[in-house]
Amino acid sequence: MLAVLGAFTRERPALTLSDISRVVAVPLSTAHRLVGELCGWGALERDDDGRYRIGLRIWELGALAPRGLGLREAALPFMEDLYEVTHENVQLAVRDDDEVVFVERFASRDAVAVLTQVGGRFALPPTGVGLVLLAHAPRDVQERVLAAPLKRYTEYTITDPRQLRRELAEVRRTGVAISDRQVTTDAVSVAAPVEVRGSVVAALSVVVRGNSAAAVRTMTPGVRAAARGISRTLDGSGPMVAVQPRASGRL
Repeated sequence: MLAVLGAFTRERPALTLSDISRVVAVPLSTAHRLVGELCGWGALERDDDGRYRIGLRIWELGALAPRGLGLREAALPFMEDLYEVTHENVQLAVRDDDEVVFVERFASRDAVAVLTQVGGRFALPPTGVGLVLLAHAPRDVQERVLAAPLKRYTEYTITDPRQLRRELAEVRRTGVAISDRQVTTDAVSVAAPVEVRGSVVAALSVVVRGNSAAAVRTMTPGVRAAARGISRTLDGSGPMVAVQPRASGRL
């Protein structure tokens, strides 16, 4: 059943029974039985065209994930304030292994278009939030990311492991990360860490339209202040800190 649920991705949100059978590599009859049980429980729903999608019950369960719900509740007031001041993209993200998962996002109609969305995943290195999270990730995660091919999104994307290593050291030194047109050629972001008892558990960023790091210079103090505010809220919330981070590493 978990394999059936895992067959659905952002790229293929709707699947036929035959699709599920093929992706999961089970006979059609087995796929039919598993899908029937999942539909009965509410994990899957069937469209009018006969294709299946993730059901509302899964969304209800996902909302209980502590690294999403508690963090989001603590961050929302600060994100709203930051958005009111900037009217730009304001994003909150956590790290899951070697990827960024976006927990919440605010954006106006006039804000620069971004490739990220709530619940979506992205590579760590090119994004502002990803640079923050990678800079404070365990050593084995850092080394694995540095050893893997670094995907180029634009001509400004850092694809040299040595340069990325220096960038991560600078993030730790300054306390902020700036991604200058690394994901799209018209977007620059600045991100700051959200910490609980000295461990980085999330990252907050503002993404603006720009053609150099100077585009986020005036945003940096606000992002820092908002991230610190979220950190203080989390630190004072006791058991809610089920935002269990992995131990921080250093290069």
